[in-house]
Amino acid sequence: MLSAEDLTAFIIAAFALIGSPGPATLGLAATAAAFGIRRSLALMAGIIAGVLAVFALAAAGLTGLVLAQPVLGPVVKVLAALYMLWLAWSIATAPPLGQGGCAGAPTLHGGIFLGVGNPKAYAAMAALASGFMLSADRLTDTVAKAVILLAVMIVADLAWLVAGSALARVMPRPAWSRAINIAFALALLASVAAGFIH
Repeated sequence: MLSAEDLTAFIIAAFALIGSPGPATLGLAATAAAFGIRRSLALMAGIIAGVLAVFALAAAGLTGLVLAQPVLGPVVKVLAALYMLWLAWSIATAPPLGQGGCAGAPTLHGGIFLGVGNPKAYAAMAALASGFMLSADRLTDTVAKAVILLAVMIVADLAWLVAGSALARVMPRPAWSRAINIAFALALLASVAAGFIH
């Protein structure tokens, strides 16, 4: 039986960890500013799938094992960093919103890669998987957490998409749009650097 206190604490922690600025959330806002919400939904779906995969590893107690592998952990991190660099470049060089051009538009596969390769996701999912008990039954506990995380990620990620798109729309001049894209790309690069330094 889920207690209201434990459930509330888990939801608050999930929003704080998932919705806070990081490579994935800033990437979503930047992508929506550069390409619009509709063309950013594939990236969002991929990020959610990737983060849920990380949660599954954390719930099974395998995240430390994966990251400790002498080859696998570093390779995943480097490839994710390279994808985030490409994403930042695509955002910085995207035409102003509404002026067309599909080059560099984000993909589902890129989102999965971003979700799985995001160092912040491993720390957040490990904390959520092990720091809360929603049910005495392990399977019920894991499923309940996964369902709640899915709902939280959808809400938080949509909020970042709307924020990025809204910012681009309130500044319709091409020069402003370019400045927003570059600022988001730089913020994404800073969040990636911060994630890989820690």
